[in-house]
Amino acid sequence: MQAIMESLFDIIYLFSVIILGTIMISKSGNNKQYKLFGLMAVLLGAGDAFHLVPRMYALFTTGLESNAHILGIGKFITSITMTIFYVILYHIWRIRYSIVGRKELTFSIYALSIIRIGLCFFPQNEWLIFNPPVLWGIYRNIPFLIMGIIIIGIFYSEVKKHGDNNFKYMWLAIVLSFALYIPVVLWSNKIPWIGILMIPKTLAYVWVVIMGYREFKSVVCNH
Repeated sequence: MQAIMESLFDIIYLFSVIILGTIMISKSGNNKQYKLFGLMAVLLGAGDAFHLVPRMYALFTTGLESNAHILGIGKFITSITMTIFYVILYHIWRIRYSIVGRKELTFSIYALSIIRIGLCFFPQNEWLIFNPPVLWGIYRNIPFLIMGIIIIGIFYSEVKKHGDNNFKYMWLAIVLSFALYIPVVLWSNKIPWIGILMIPKTLAYVWVVIMGYREFKSVVCNH
């Protein structure tokens, strides 16, 4: 039952964000903001597919533990694509609110993303075993969390300043994604059922994509 329900959710999720992203990329014309939003959505779906497709395979065949190798490679790839996801979201913020300068902020985002990706390559992560070290899961997620906090802060500030109703809850969606992800990083090895938090975490990212798509549809498709 878990295999059927989880796989159904994953398939709907992956197809939804990739299709919405592809539509935004193909129909955005010269609108860089929506094109980036589409790219971000496709990257989200494509990156998660590297983990979710092997997971579906594992659930229907010999189980998660015996497929740890391919699941670990998927998690590694997803960790990198999610980092790039936030770099793109940062640039969407800059375009949307006509941000000029702020070189220190841009440097911080890129430095944190490079550190995060660099940490993912350390062999101590032991990606290919079923229960990798929690400590290295924490290490590589520290710069990722800092990136998230910065993105939350800058979106919250600019949304308030501009009265941006379309992205009114962008900061909240990102807060939820991290709030639901952190317990999984810390305790999923010892409490397997806590992994169910990945479903609402995924829905938080779908919310981010839908916010962008709804505005794209009203602005681009209706003109």
